[in-house]
Amino acid sequence: MTFQASAHAVRLPDPAALNISSRINSALDVVDLGLQRARRPILTTKFGPQSAALLHLVSRVRPDMPVIWVDTGFNSQATLDHVNSLTEKLGLNLKRYQPRKPWEGEIPLAGFPEHEAFSEQVKLEPFRRALKELEPDVWFTALRREQTEFRDGLSPFQSVQDGILKVCPFLDWREHDVAAYLALHGLEGNDDYQDPTKAEPHLECGIHDRL
Repeated sequence: MTFQASAHAVRLPDPAALNISSRINSALDVVDLGLQRARRPILTTKFGPQSAALLHLVSRVRPDMPVIWVDTGFNSQATLDHVNSLTEKLGLNLKRYQPRKPWEGEIPLAGFPEHEAFSEQVKLEPFRRALKELEPDVWFTALRREQTEFRDGLSPFQSVQDGILKVCPFLDWREHDVAAYLALHGLEGNDDYQDPTKAEPHLECGIHDRL
């Protein structure tokens, strides 16, 4: 499997270049192993601050892979513009899923029953619908250990519901590794993104810890 830097790549200092090169090779090995058993692979994304990194890496290996995006209806115009720009730049096979009906009213506070109902309506139900329609056998995601306590206990490969193999190529990457990847390939982040279903950054939204 070959992998080349973007024509717009930024030259990194030698130690940083060596580090990210090692990280990329390791991540590509994980992707390759996942694809070896995949007939219907998918990649999920939220188009968050550093989502472009895994989207770029996986789409270069498997350009036609369906990319599932749950659009909760609470994204800013800046995030929607980022989605359109990155989808065009990378040629993503984007599959957009939205709530069956928009949430009416304010975003509920965490810990209240209304927040559970909110998360179910705007994020979990659309995601389950995507899984039902696409019937994936391998699921690539950008989870990293340092993000939450739950993710710290994960493995790069794990079996989840319905025998789907969840694959986490960036699991052992640090935030600065992802930032270096973005710089190397001239990719823009999206610092405007906010997840309305996550009460705190260290908590899960339900997709990875409940489905």
